[in-house]
Amino acid sequence: MSQPQDIALRMEAVSKRYDHKRVLDELSLDVPTGSVLGLLGKNGQGKTTLLKCALGLVRPDSGVLTVLHEPANDLSAAAKARIGYVPQEITLYPWMRAAQLIDYMSAFYPNWNSALVSKLMSEWELNPQDRVGKMSVGTRQKLAIILALAHEPDLLMLDEPAASLDPLARREFLKAVLSVAADGARTVVFSTHITSDLERVANRVAILRDGKIVFDGEMDELKDSIKRLHVSSSRALPLALDVPGAVRVKVDGNEALMSVRNVSEQMLDDLRRQHDASVRVEDLNLEDIFLEVQHAGSR
Repeated sequence: MSQPQDIALRMEAVSKRYDHKRVLDELSLDVPTGSVLGLLGKNGQGKTTLLKCALGLVRPDSGVLTVLHEPANDLSAAAKARIGYVPQEITLYPWMRAAQLIDYMSAFYPNWNSALVSKLMSEWELNPQDRVGKMSVGTRQKLAIILALAHEPDLLMLDEPAASLDPLARREFLKAVLSVAADGARTVVFSTHITSDLERVANRVAILRDGKIVFDGEMDELKDSIKRLHVSSSRALPLALDVPGAVRVKVDGNEALMSVRNVSEQMLDDLRRQHDASVRVEDLNLEDIFLEVQHAGSR
């Protein structure tokens, strides 16, 4: 089957097991070119493994994985030069000064934006003469991000890239990510536990749970898919309140609080009529939705 030209990253039935634990379980995911995809999942759910498989750093046990229309495990030099990567654990040459490391890395890429590097080094207050090994964790993370952005990659893969940055540095980093994707031709896959960051930059979200993608779609689609309902009745509500699409239900006498998928006007009307109740619909932010989806998997 030919690879569609509008898909930057495709995973089809990809599985990966470590010892007796299956980290990825026949996982499938398409990342459209030009999108900024936020990858969400609890610690240990396989986000890092997913990214490493996509980069060809880890070989999956089964499945098909293509990156920039090439097999992930056999990427050409040209394809590798179009990818930027910031790992969760930053490992840079500690004996080098920042300027030396930048010069060294620039030799590997046919496209290197020295002006962008100088701009980010200045804005993020990095001293080119500082030795990498003596930098703080946050400063090394800034340097790793600059190195990943310097060649203006067509595919930028970020694994918890802002975890050690202060709020101001995170904001500047997010601006840089948006600039990468601004022309609609470059793609960003961004794994983080800071949901507020994703809400600022991502237009798509994929939620990973138990080795599978349980949601993959537009950010607005996800926010529309789950709502919180506040139900207030004139009489005691049944403890086993049955609502189609319910993710979580808590009943307390005449009151109920529930999170529900795919809320419709018909559903709301049925609730009001069957239980002689008023129903208020509350929108949820990305963090609340993520927690509700994870809760659904533990039921």
